Amino acid sequence: MKLSLDLIHEDNHLLVVNKPAGLLVQGDSTGDVTLADICEDYIRRKYNKPGNVFLGVVHRLDRPVSGVIVFAKTSKALTRMNKLFQERKVKKTYWAIVKNRPPETEEVLIHWLIKDRSRNVTSAYTRKKPGSLRSVLSYKIINSIQRKHLLSVEPQTGRPHQIRVQLAKMGSPIIGDLRYGNPPANEDASICLHAKSLEFEHPVLKTIVRYNAPVPSLLLWNDFKRLEHA
Repeated sequence: MKLSLDLIHEDNHLLVVNKPAGLLVQGDSTGDVTLADICEDYIRRKYNKPGNVFLGVVHRLDRPVSGVIVFAKTSKALTRMNKLFQERKVKKTYWAIVKNRPPETEEVLIHWLIKDRSRNVTSAYTRKKPGSLRSVLSYKIINSIQRKHLLSVEPQTGRPHQIRVQLAKMGSPIIGDLRYGNPPANEDASICLHAKSLEFEHPVLKTIVRYNAPVPSLLLWNDFKRLEHA
């Protein structure tokens, strides 16, 4: 397997990588090579481990989304990381580029989401409906350049397609996101949503850690790259 791993951090317990858009985190019916496959192969080669290696998938990003992903290298780390995510003790920050300027500079969005699993599409409602899940995120506008608006988004809940559908419901769908109303497609079939950082208590060392993923090299992101180090 050809390795193409953008490594952010590695220790005895965690492997943190910058996922490129277009790559699955974990296998599905397509049978395509996944980020987990590539990480397992990396560990196998680096540590000369024949056969299967342990790699725990802690969380996921949608296929067209890029950004920081954490894998567990031990069962202890996996159990503790799962608990952190379940208890919402992980601070997740995303960057999104949208075409339509949001109505407010910063705001908290609350919707009730229902996922249609047969179509893999989530719908957002302003009021609770049978089978819906309350979903909360906050956003703020970081910068606006040539009718493109960069948002920093922090979801407080972890629903399928949450950021994509909530921003679209607000009237500001993510650039390139055909599923939620913002054609045309980006040149690499990505959408302009990037998991910028994760912050949490390390599952074993018990110190607060923060891992950041540089934005993609896609042309649409270039105007905002300088803000990464501001």
